[in-house]
Amino acid sequence: MKRLLISVAALALVALPAADVSAWGATGHRIVGMTAMRALPVELPAFLRDPAAAAEVGELSREPDRWKGAGQPHDRERDTAHFVDMIEDGRIMTEAGVSIDALPRLKSEYDAALLAAGIKVDDAGYLPYALMDAHQQLVVDLAHWRVLHAAEARETDLARRAWYREDRIRREGLILKTIGELSHYVGDGAQPHHVTIHYNGWSADVPNPEGFTTSRRTHGMFEGDFVRDHVRLQEVEAALPDPRLDETELPPRVTGYLRTTLEQVVPFYRLEKAGGFASGDPRGTAFATARLAAGAGELRDLIVIAWRLAGQAEVGWPKVKVAEVEAGTADPWIAMVGQD
Repeated sequence: MKRLLISVAALALVALPAADVSAWGATGHRIVGMTAMRALPVELPAFLRDPAAAAEVGELSREPDRWKGAGQPHDRERDTAHFVDMIEDGRIMTEAGVSIDALPRLKSEYDAALLAAGIKVDDAGYLPYALMDAHQQLVVDLAHWRVLHAAEARETDLARRAWYREDRIRREGLILKTIGELSHYVGDGAQPHHVTIHYNGWSADVPNPEGFTTSRRTHGMFEGDFVRDHVRLQEVEAALPDPRLDETELPPRVTGYLRTTLEQVVPFYRLEKAGGFASGDPRGTAFATARLAAGAGELRDLIVIAWRLAGQAEVGWPKVKVAEVEAGTADPWIAMVGQD
């Protein structure tokens, strides 16, 4: 009953009137996380498909915004994870910047490439790496859960079984936290202002032939008040794209996802110029709903892909194969509890 009450309260929160909730760091991020979790297929474990888990992820999706202000180096290193500023052809910041299609394997190499092009790392952002990092963590978390779950079901020693159960429960909390972090960055990646140099009004550093707004309130207006006042979870659920689970290689998938969002930058500014984000205009509501649905759909799919990749992983020390533990051909005790 308590878990049900928590989920009902969270559902009510995303539908509250404007005065009671915040923006795409609150309302929008909650919607992305909850929508994705509520759409998970039966292939995923029951604890992830529990309504309370959806509510929990909705709240945890806000964490990367809520941990701001911790101090240096924490803030400078983490705050730039929320965006990647691209020009129209997908290069980072300027024509001299690295292309989103040719990202180096490591973030340190990305930083070096930007610096070599005369671009400050803090100005450019590193959203693709934050997103990939969170997904890789989720694969590891789910791999541990699969081992613990399988071992707990087979273990005959009562003390060992109790330890497996306790560690599985701990892991479930960590999994929800990791999904929350992944949800935040996936959600950021669906917001056009998080993938462009035109992140808060059209940039004064480049031509503006269509006379788009240069207002510094543009970004906050869209992801804040407008989403809060006009977008509803049920409408985002109805707009979810079909699952796309065939592309499991992370770098090209993330690149494609961010490029799709980049393609929405000019349509956003055209719609803004046409008055589409005036209160009650259905065009703006449809645009925001579609963007949040794109984020929720991508998060749903990335969770499913992480679950499948976890079944092919190795975890613990000495390493143990998840598939062998699930098949009952490997004992994971030492790998899980640790051998000092």
